[in-house]
Amino acid sequence: MPDLFSPFRLKDVTLRNRIVMSPMTMHHSVDGCMSDFHVMLYGSRAVGGFGLLFPEQIAITPDGRTSVHCAGIWDDKQIEGLSRVCRLVKEMGGIPAIQLGHTGRKGSENRPSEGRLQLSPDHAEGWQVRGPSPIPYGGRHSFPVHELTVAEIHELHGAYADAARRAVEAGFEWLELHFAHGYLGASFFSPIANQRTDQYGGSLENRVRFHVEALDAVRATWPERLPLTARLGSDDFNEAGVQFDDAIWAIGRMKQHGLDFADISLGLNTDDMKDRPFDRIGFMVERAARVRQELDIATGVSWNLGIPSVADEVIRKELVDLVFLGRPALSNPHWPIWAARELGHDDPFSMVPKDWTWWLRQHRSQAAADSIGLPPLPNRQNPRI
Repeated sequence: MPDLFSPFRLKDVTLRNRIVMSPMTMHHSVDGCMSDFHVMLYGSRAVGGFGLLFPEQIAITPDGRTSVHCAGIWDDKQIEGLSRVCRLVKEMGGIPAIQLGHTGRKGSENRPSEGRLQLSPDHAEGWQVRGPSPIPYGGRHSFPVHELTVAEIHELHGAYADAARRAVEAGFEWLELHFAHGYLGASFFSPIANQRTDQYGGSLENRVRFHVEALDAVRATWPERLPLTARLGSDDFNEAGVQFDDAIWAIGRMKQHGLDFADISLGLNTDDMKDRPFDRIGFMVERAARVRQELDIATGVSWNLGIPSVADEVIRKELVDLVFLGRPALSNPHWPIWAARELGHDDPFSMVPKDWTWWLRQHRSQAAADSIGLPPLPNRQNPRI
């Protein structure tokens, strides 16, 4: 029976555990290039024991960013910064992963710390957003949307392929396409955002065509021996949007085109959601478990899984294969070590570099552990799903 700290193998890649640092946009890039900030952020989490580490969503085109301060991979000059992150992650025992995406109609924002408002196309840090149909998202994303032509869609698929080539050169060993959270892939999939009448709209087959062709384009440049995965917006929680059964069909279709792993997430194509799930522990696990069972494909899931006992339970029950942690990874760079100690792992410090391991293993008693800054083990009943 696997647990949270069991190795996981997919294709020619083996993760040291089932704990993934999920992509979280940082707004710390210049001209799409990563810097010392990113080396610090992802290197520290690799030292902290995460098995698979994603930087933020990496934009395939300049207008695919959330803000002008986000990372990109549309130019060869951006490879150097990405390579530095990859090298350090590998040196610290982790596997570097990349999430390729395009924000679509939810791009052209300022930083969250500055209000996270969408900027107009004529703003110095804004641009004309694009989508499958000329329908603004609404709310703070109110500016007109340019409807992509078929030729422009094909250009984007070429951008995916070019990005995958650069990702190989940078040293990434796991690739995910971001088709969730109301971004471009998600909006093609959802009838709320996609009201096209050509081959990219209407039927479920047509609405997943963008995804399938992106997979085909990436597969042509991404090595077969490395995992090719996708994060899919599997439910809009709105009667007019994506329904979960649609997502199961779509993932099966993508599996036919080389998909190795499904990261199950939310559609977020509208703020008008019924039965909003965000306060529930592990609320996406049941959906990911259905995909895993019905399609015989490895799955991962995020959303409210930062309690070690819960993360371990969903792996032990073989509901999912990997646990993705976003905010928990930001709040605690050594989350895997903390979780191992909470769960009674025989050697929590086995995940840090050898010299660190030697020093920390000398402090096994509770009093000694407290003296080096570890929180006391709680005497409480851990929550369960």
